[in-house]
Amino acid sequence: MKLRSLLTSAMALTLSAVLASAPALAQDKFTFRLAETWGPNFPIFGDTTKRLAETVEKMSDGRLTIRIDSANKHKAPLGVFDMVKAGQYDMGHSASYYWKGKVPNTLFFTSMPFGMTADEQYAWFYHGGGMELMQEVYEPHNMLSFPGGNTGVQMGGWFRKEINSLEDLQGLKMRIPGFQGEVFAEVGVNPTNIPPGELYTSLERGTIDAVEWVGPALDLRLGFQQIADYYYTGWHEPATELQFLINKRSWEKLPADLQEILRIAMRSAAYDMLIHSVHENSKAWASIREKHPNVQIKNFPEDVLTAMAEANDKLLAEAAAGDPQAKKIIDSQAMYLKNARNYTDISLRAYLNTMAEINE
Repeated sequence: MKLRSLLTSAMALTLSAVLASAPALAQDKFTFRLAETWGPNFPIFGDTTKRLAETVEKMSDGRLTIRIDSANKHKAPLGVFDMVKAGQYDMGHSASYYWKGKVPNTLFFTSMPFGMTADEQYAWFYHGGGMELMQEVYEPHNMLSFPGGNTGVQMGGWFRKEINSLEDLQGLKMRIPGFQGEVFAEVGVNPTNIPPGELYTSLERGTIDAVEWVGPALDLRLGFQQIADYYYTGWHEPATELQFLINKRSWEKLPADLQEILRIAMRSAAYDMLIHSVHENSKAWASIREKHPNVQIKNFPEDVLTAMAEANDKLLAEAAAGDPQAKKIIDSQAMYLKNARNYTDISLRAYLNTMAEINE
């Protein structure tokens, strides 16, 4: 009896060890719920989350599934931060600068006026310390943040009246979020943040006088060209990076291989959104030129740009002086931009200038 008992105990211990050391036998499956700021089937932005879900499903052989809830489902397009932080959702897809009212230093990780282009910004994120700084900001809120797709240079907005001087900006009501909204406020604009689904109606009814959204591909779909004739070039968002937010507790429940699959899938989806944006914007701009000859492309006057650049420098200096963390981020971005732009000037800018001369 004693021998049988010993053998039984040994077999039990061996079986436990085998099960513990053979995750392939168990193959736990996980479902992540993702809340996005965008409505259902929203082009480009929504395509990015769908692409992420498809990639994760294939790479994990079905072990990790991402279920997407659009804004019409969760009813809180600008509440993604709070829902992911609380664990109501495992993931979110939105834009970091939407949270500046809750955590001011989040705004630096979307796009900054007069700042980096998309390739410069991605280089900063992944090779220049940007990811570490972003995580430092989100860590106290029980979240991880990853780049979630870039629009490239955004247009400066649709205006119902032409802007000829600083005077024309005084009291103007405009939908424009982030740090650029604060810059516009410094030169007399009344900035506001409105969810995407309400932008057209707000402009049409005169609730706002101007609207900045993204670029031709997404702007055309919302119909701004039907109610505003003046389309201004950008200065404020030279590389608008969306974000994937992940609840830290949800992340830590994933085994290491699924964490890596999710990390790679997010990076792939983000890059694909950038090239998708270039493709769709090119097509949409050709369509606007053909079907909406009323649309006039305008640059902001020199006095307006000068005033905005001065306001931008002033606000950055104030932010850096009042918050050591903000100073660290601002200094990092400024130093990286200076070095990267030196190369951009002799490579991309030189090439575009050369091509412009040839085509004159």
